[in-house]
Amino acid sequence: MQYNNWLRQSIASGLLVASVAIVSGCSSTSGQTSGQTNASSSSNNSAKVIRIAIGTQDQVINTAVGGATVRELDLLQKHLPKTGKYAGVKYDIQWSSYTSGPPITNKMLANQIDIGLMGDFPATINLVKFQQEAQDADSIFIGTLAYSPKGAGNAVVVPKQSSAKSLADLKGLTVSVPFGSAAHGMLLKALEQAGIDPDKDVKLISQTPEVGGSSLRTGQIDAHANFVPFGELFTFRGFARKIFDGAQTEMPTLHGIVVRSDFAKEHPEIVVAYLKAVLEANQMFREKPEELATKIEQWSGVEKEVVYMFLGPSGLQSLNPTVQAVQVNALKNSIAMLTKLGRIEKPVNPEEVTKWIDESYLKQAISEKSLDYDQVVATAENYQITGKDALTGETIQNPKLAAQYWIQGESTVTNFASISNMVKALAKLQAEGKTADAIFVHDRNNGWKLFAENSYFVTKGDELSAFLLESDAQKFAAVNGGQITAFREIQQMYARKAMLLGAAR
Repeated sequence: MQYNNWLRQSIASGLLVASVAIVSGCSSTSGQTSGQTNASSSSNNSAKVIRIAIGTQDQVINTAVGGATVRELDLLQKHLPKTGKYAGVKYDIQWSSYTSGPPITNKMLANQIDIGLMGDFPATINLVKFQQEAQDADSIFIGTLAYSPKGAGNAVVVPKQSSAKSLADLKGLTVSVPFGSAAHGMLLKALEQAGIDPDKDVKLISQTPEVGGSSLRTGQIDAHANFVPFGELFTFRGFARKIFDGAQTEMPTLHGIVVRSDFAKEHPEIVVAYLKAVLEANQMFREKPEELATKIEQWSGVEKEVVYMFLGPSGLQSLNPTVQAVQVNALKNSIAMLTKLGRIEKPVNPEEVTKWIDESYLKQAISEKSLDYDQVVATAENYQITGKDALTGETIQNPKLAAQYWIQGESTVTNFASISNMVKALAKLQAEGKTADAIFVHDRNNGWKLFAENSYFVTKGDELSAFLLESDAQKFAAVNGGQITAFREIQQMYARKAMLLGAAR
C-alpha cells in the first residue's frame, strides 16, 4: 500500500524522529531542537504553495459529503497538515463542479485535478484511461462516498401524464440516458430482464440529466433513465413518474473517490486529511441530517427532501466510506458492462480493480480520528430510523414499517412507527391548516425509502403496507388479504374518520 510505503520511508529518513522522541520521554532540550527545526522548515516553506484541486458533482447527491459539505464548511482546511515538511506552506485549494464524471477524468489526465469524485462507471473509465493514456501517473481508488447494494437511486421515469406503467410499455418509444453512465448499464440490464431488445424495440439516445429533464417536460422523449438523484428529483418536482427503480436489477452502485498516484505519493498526508474531512462530514450528516440536507439544498439546488431521502436514516444510499466486497463487485460489474457497451476499446481484466483500490489512506484517516474500522462500517450500515412515534409515543421497532413527514417550515422530520399512525397525524395536521412538504414510507419487502404519493399501498383494516412496485402490492394482497389503495384515497379515508371523531366529541 502506498501510504504504508510512505510511512516506512518517513521513519527510515527520520521524519518521525520528533514523535518518537516524545513517546520516549525526551528532555526539554530535545523539544527545543524540534521547535527550532519546525521554525526553520516554516521559514524555508514560506513561499511554497501546494495546489489541491478537487473535482466534484454538486447536483449528484452521492458526492455531497465529499464535495459540497467539505468545501462549504472548510473541513479540509481543518485537517490539513501544518507541521514538519508542511510547516509554513500555503495551500491553494481549487474546487470545480461538473454534471458528470468524464470531464473530471479528462482534467485529472491533464494534471488539472488531483482528487476526483465520481460514480462507478466513470470511475472505472478513469482507471482504464489512466492505464492506457497516462504516462506520468496512475489513478487510485481510495474510498466510497455513498452506495446502494442493489442499485437504488438509479431509475427510469416517464412524463407524469404518460400511460406507461412498466418497461414493457416503452416498446417502440424513445428513451434517453447518459451513455456510459451507471444508469445506462442499469437500463440495458433492465430492458434485457423485461425481454426488450435495446437495439430493436426502443430508440435509445444520449442525454445529460439537465437535457433529459427538459425533454421530459416538453414531451420530446417518452422516458429518461438516470442516476442519483434525478429519478427521485424529477418525480419530487412533479413533472415525472418513476416506472422502474435501479434496485430491481440488484446491481450494486456507488460513488467514490479517485486520486492521481503522483499526488498521493508526494502528499499522502493531504490525502489522509481529505479523508478525515469526509469522515467528519459523514458524522455530521448522521447527527443532524435535516440541517445538512437543508444546507446541501442551498449549495446544490437539489431540494432538501430529496437529499434527505437519499442520505438520511433508512435512506436510499449508505454513507459507508470503506471498500467492501459489494463495492468491489460494483466496480467489476462496471468494467464488464462498459466493455459490452463498447465504451472500453481495449480489453481490461476486471481483476485490475483489486490492484487499483488502496484503502491504506482511509485506514490511516480512521486511525488518526481515533475510530475503529469495523465500527465505521457498522455505524454506516445501521443508520436506520429510531426513536419514538410522534403520535403514540411507542418505540419504533421496524424501520421498514416506519413512516415520516417533513412539515412545511419545520427544521426536523417527524417519525412514526407505522404508516397508519402517520396518516392519522397527517389528518390532524391538515385539519389545522398545515401541510407536509414530503411524506416518506418504505417498501415493506426491502425497506427502500419512497415518496408516499408515488407508492402502492395495501390496506387491511388499520394496517397499511407500502410498496415500490404494483406487482409486489398485488402479491402481498393476494397472500395476506387487503386491497390496493392509492395514497390520496387513504388520506381522504382518514380525514373522514378524523371529522367523524371530532363530531362525536
